[in-house]
Amino acid sequence: MLVTAAVRAEGLVVALGGTRILRGIDLEVADGEVVALLGANGSGKSTLVRALVGVVPITAGRVELFERPLGRTVEWRRIGYVPQRVSAGSGVPATAGEVVASGLLTNRRLRLPRRYAAAACAALDLVGLADQANRAVRELSGGQQQRVLIARALIRKPDLLLLDEPVAGVDLPSQQAFAQALTRLTEQGTTVLVVLHELGALAPLVRRAVVLRHGAVVHDGAPPVASPEHGGDRHDHVHPHPTAEPPQVDTAPEMRLNT
Repeated sequence: MLVTAAVRAEGLVVALGGTRILRGIDLEVADGEVVALLGANGSGKSTLVRALVGVVPITAGRVELFERPLGRTVEWRRIGYVPQRVSAGSGVPATAGEVVASGLLTNRRLRLPRRYAAAACAALDLVGLADQANRAVRELSGGQQQRVLIARALIRKPDLLLLDEPVAGVDLPSQQAFAQALTRLTEQGTTVLVVLHELGALAPLVRRAVVLRHGAVVHDGAPPVASPEHGGDRHDHVHPHPTAEPPQVDTAPEMRLNT
């Protein structure tokens, strides 16, 4: 049985401000797979995910999502992306349900469809917040706001979910609720690529980890064993970690893509 690649990156290079952030990344995530991107602060994890969804420009290499080159041909309705933690409130007096429902809007759909409220409640239920649908987002805790943003990505029922440090700085109950939600999604066949510092509450889900250091892949396989101080759910996964010297990388100039 042929397995479709939900994500494929080949020779991916990203340079920002004249500095190489990613150094020739090769990555393939099979349809239905759960993969964690691990590494210290500054290793390139967030830049990689942002490059995969076109948020940052690619200097060299190529990206395919569901075997279509990055761009207009990608079926974006099949993809959910949650960036690094930001406030879901942003000063706007919106309810959790309204924020989640906004995930149904696109550049082609400027009005909410019928039964959007029911869809928003269903997405909130996936992250354990169905009872908060009518509550102002600004009144929710930081962890709850993060789950609202995840629900906004889930409302379109994506086949691929890309998450950038979804549990960093989040309280333990929210971490556990998020892990339960992700378990349900993966049981339904959702492909997940998630940026983490350590596996924490998500350890039971992750069978493969890709570790970055200085913009290059240094490990791709079974998740590395966490040291004792990093292994528990209560550990704060946001502090800087020691890093080794950067790997030797070919510095020959690359051809810039016409994107």
